[in-house]
Parts: sequence; C-alpha cells; structure tokens
Amino acid sequence: MFGIGMPELIIILVLALIVMGPKKLPEMARSLGKGLAEFKRASSDMARSIEEESRAVVQKEPSADTAVKEEVLEKQSSTAEGKVYSWPEKGRAI
Repeated sequence: MFGIGMPELIIILVLALIVMGPKKLPEMARSLGKGLAEFKRASSDMARSIEEESRAVVQKEPSADTAVKEEVLEKQSSTAEGKVYSWPEKGRAI
C-alpha cells in the first residue's frame, strides 16, 4: 500500500488524531472516502466512454486499404477478363 508499513500508518493516524481532534477525524475520513469513490467512478466512466467512442469510430469508418481494394476489384470486374491488377502500395493512388 504505497510503501507505507503498519508502523508508519499508525504514526500518521495518531498525528492526525492529535491535529484534527477526535470529533473531526471521522468526518474528514468519511469525506475523503467519498471523494476517492467519486474520483474512481468518474475515471472509470471516462475510460468507458472513450472506449465506446473509439469502437464506434472504428466500426463506422472503413480503413483506406479496404476502400482501395474495393475500388480495384470494381475496376477489375468492369474491364475485360484476363487483365491482372496488382494492389497499390500503401499511400499511393491508383
């Protein structure tokens, strides 16, 4: 747990008890716990929405290679049989 052992944790808790007092310490711990839970929930929601958006973009837009291959196949089927087309190199137009 962050490289803090049990003796260090006890010292930190005793110092917090002395500084904050017995009435404020549970209140501060509760608000800290709520804040951490909210942060964890918000970060997981953000990660999930980013993942969903990236999946939507990938499914929505076909890759450039697929579009080029489809174009070559259309030209090949519309021309006379026997002609052979080679796939264009990546980044080059037909």
